[in-house]
Amino acid sequence: MVRIAALRALAHRFSFLALVMAAVALMVLGRVDPASVDGLRTGITDTFTPIMSAFTRPASSIGEVADGLHDLARLQAENAALRAENDALLQYRQAAFRLEAENLSLRTLMNYRPSVPHAFLSARIIADNSGAFVRSLAVDLGAANGVRDGQAAMGPNGLIGRVVQAGDRSARILLITDLNAKVPVVLEGTRERAMLGGDNTDRPRLLYLPPDAEVPIGTRVVTSGHGGMFPPGLAVGTVAAIEDGIVRVAPIEDLQRLEFVRITDFRPGEAGGQMQLHPGYNW
Repeated sequence: MVRIAALRALAHRFSFLALVMAAVALMVLGRVDPASVDGLRTGITDTFTPIMSAFTRPASSIGEVADGLHDLARLQAENAALRAENDALLQYRQAAFRLEAENLSLRTLMNYRPSVPHAFLSARIIADNSGAFVRSLAVDLGAANGVRDGQAAMGPNGLIGRVVQAGDRSARILLITDLNAKVPVVLEGTRERAMLGGDNTDRPRLLYLPPDAEVPIGTRVVTSGHGGMFPPGLAVGTVAAIEDGIVRVAPIEDLQRLEFVRITDFRPGEAGGQMQLHPGYNW
């Protein structure tokens, strides 16, 4: 046993000495013949590459597993969020069904009948007859097309006037700014009722407002539906100014820039087919 231990110690010393001598020899050889040393280094690298790959592969596998676990955690979080969102949507869906049933019940209780679509014709403006004493337009459709006196004339955004004279192939529209135009209206928000009266200016005024009525600038003015002339809710304009107690309304449409108008039949029961209204509606 002692002999074997002595041999091991001697071999250890000689191996260390041999490694030192080999390192010195490589350094000297690198100075004398660098190409040989480079070739030797390349050969050693090629020899030990499989071993190095075997040692590094577990680290790469561990990294891939870590990435997979991270993706799994992210997917689980997304799945939980989607489940929560789906639960919320289901609750909204149930609420919508409940409100729909409640709405139907209330409509039945009130004997409510939904409004039907109204027939209309699109007409081109062929003349602007506005002047100091009248504000009107001429369009290229008339009685032959179903246009009748009293029908409403609409722009893209709201009411502009009514048909007052229908010829065979043309018609005249009295604008809401004309001196003879009167439209029952209501102010959105305050719900104050009034009469929109034209006075041959660009901004008609509100008549018959209560003395203590508060009318903020910018308030929308819509038809009230009183008198059966027009249905309620048609946009007419907005309150633009209050001058000496007179409330002025800017029309919803730029009446000087219109090229087309929509002539609409609002009479109940006449939603389709040829438009016909009883002539002689008064403002």
